[in-house]
Amino acid sequence: MRPAFAVGLVFAGCCSNVIFLELLARKHPGCGNIVTFAQFLFIAVEGFLFEADLGRKPPAIPIRYYAVMVTMFFTVSVVNNYALNLNIAMPLHMIFRSGSLIANMILGIIILKKRYSIFKYTSIALVSAGIFICTFMSAKQVTSQSSVGENDGFQAFAWWLLGIGALTFALLMSARMGIFQETLYKQFGKHSKEALFYNHALPLPGFIFLASDIYDHAVLFNKSELYQVPVVGVTVPIMWFYLLMNVITQYVCIRGVFILTTECASLTVTLVVTLRKFVSLIFSILYFQNPFTLWHWLGTLFVFIGTLMYTEVWNNLGTTKSQQQKADKKN
Repeated sequence: MRPAFAVGLVFAGCCSNVIFLELLARKHPGCGNIVTFAQFLFIAVEGFLFEADLGRKPPAIPIRYYAVMVTMFFTVSVVNNYALNLNIAMPLHMIFRSGSLIANMILGIIILKKRYSIFKYTSIALVSAGIFICTFMSAKQVTSQSSVGENDGFQAFAWWLLGIGALTFALLMSARMGIFQETLYKQFGKHSKEALFYNHALPLPGFIFLASDIYDHAVLFNKSELYQVPVVGVTVPIMWFYLLMNVITQYVCIRGVFILTTECASLTVTLVVTLRKFVSLIFSILYFQNPFTLWHWLGTLFVFIGTLMYTEVWNNLGTTKSQQQKADKKN
């Protein structure tokens, strides 16, 4: 029952989260900082109450190690959300972030001196090709849509390039954080709920440097049209409602993934998360009518096939099936 419940949480929470993030970004593209701050604050308060036991429970992993991890996590979160302010469309944002496998492999080879099979290199080549196709086609769209004036077109393309650079930096930083996290868990054991709390609580003072931008967007949110919340009947500015729902769905998404990792094999987790990304992408394209050409679909197909190849889904499914058949014969 719990795995099915976790899958439901992942799809309901993560897909809804993307929807509310796009609703926020479409109205105010530069609202990434206030969104990140709200998400961090909510998870930090929840963790302080239920995980840290109001600060009475000492951390299993020393704070000095969390300080390093938190610096990377804070940077990745802020940069990823801010990229939406740099002419990056939501579908490209989702596809580009699926390139985490590439970043993991590159840093794994450089830092951990890992070696991979030809099959895995092929899968990464597919993912890379898919991301390149989608990025190239998006670049053409940015240029054509902004070609009213030559200067405007160049400026829009320059901001888009900066957005691609930001997403690339965030991918590599996220992969480096994953390697650091892996070494910590080997040394101190897995404490994912504790890590979730400290990763969101310790960076909160860092938002002081973003306070001006957060305040400006809070003022803009206050000026948005009023919306009556269903069931409750309370009337609030609609942007605050979107932000609240984004924060709640983010928490549901994270909790769903956490339950899934404790209840299911890593293969199942990968399949669920990959399928969830695909559903979110389809919904974003259809509901928000984001421009998506045949080339974009081809690139997306490459990314998802490459991801499934990398995780060796077919091999693992075949192994599981043969094991079940052997067990049935014995019985």
